[in-house]
Order: sequence, then C-alpha cells, then structure tokens
Amino acid sequence: IAGGCTKTEEEEGRGIEEDTQSFHGVGVCKWFNVRMGFGFLSMNSREGEPLEAPVDVFVHQSKLHMEGFRSLKEGEEVEFSFKKSSKGLESVRVTGPGGAHCIGSEKRPKGKSAQKRRSKGDRCYNCGGLDHHAKECKLPPQPKKCHFCQSVSHMVANCPVKAQQSSPGSQETPLKGEEEVQNYSPPPTE
Repeated sequence: IAGGCTKTEEEEGRGIEEDTQSFHGVGVCKWFNVRMGFGFLSMNSREGEPLEAPVDVFVHQSKLHMEGFRSLKEGEEVEFSFKKSSKGLESVRVTGPGGAHCIGSEKRPKGKSAQKRRSKGDRCYNCGGLDHHAKECKLPPQPKKCHFCQSVSHMVANCPVKAQQSSPGSQETPLKGEEEVQNYSPPPTE
C-alpha cells in the first residue's frame, strides 16, 4: 500500500497469536472498583510455575464467573485464563480456586440516596412537598415564593440568602448598573 504502513506476515501472525492464545494464572485480586466494574489481579503463578514477582492482569466484571452482581474482593484468591493484548495482560475468564464461583465484594456501587434522588427539582412547585408534584397537589395554589429560601417576600433572582452564600460581600458591592445610576449626573442645562 503506497504511503501506508503495512505489517509483515510474521508480524500479523504474531498479532493473531497474541489475541487468541490464552494462558492460565493463579493469584489474588489486587483491587477492584465495584462502581466502574474493573480492577487488577496480582498473578503469583503462571502455567503452574511460581513467579518471582507478582504480575498485574486487568480484569473486567464481565469476565467473572459468579452469580448476581459481579465483583471481586481485595485479596480474594482467583484462578484465571488471560491473554496478551496491546494494552497488556487481560483476563478472559476469572473463577475462584478449582473453578468455583468467585466470592465477590460485599461492597456495592453507591446508589443515589433518597435525598439525592428527590432533589429540590423533584418537589412540588406549589407546596414544596417531596411526595408529589404540583399537578397532584391537594392544596389550592400557594403564593409564589423564592425557590432558594422559600420566602414569599421575594423571588430567587433577588434572594439575599443566595447572594450571601454564593459570594460573601456581594451585598455591599452594588452592581455595575446601580453604580452608573447612582453616579449619574444630568448634563448641565444652559
């Protein structure tokens, strides 16, 4: 191919061999992120031969042999088949000792708490209740109020509480438009 980079037959053969040939390893889970669904195994033995130093092998939750939520516990003993890839060593199938199911971590991804799930945007705009929205509200229409501090004396755009929290001192500093009005002097009349 003109101008392009081509692989020799020998290089292509090696690439295919790397992608298809798998090896057997034994080790422990080095770490596993239950939220992201991946981690690393620390391989102590390869093809039945002990290694001088542990070698890291990538593991994705989809490769774990177990029921339900798939994860690994740090330090959990595992057996696995793995392959070499362009990114390094990647597990193909991970089991517990003797091909048993993996034990897994007791940790679960942190779901949104009830408070986060029903944030301020998920409340009734009429009364502020968390158990329904305005169209299901049993109260008559309530007076309009500030969405930030719930005061009926002003709207959120003019909320002193919000202004104070967002930038302390912003109350003392007039806005540019206000300065211009305050400093405005009409042109002299002749």
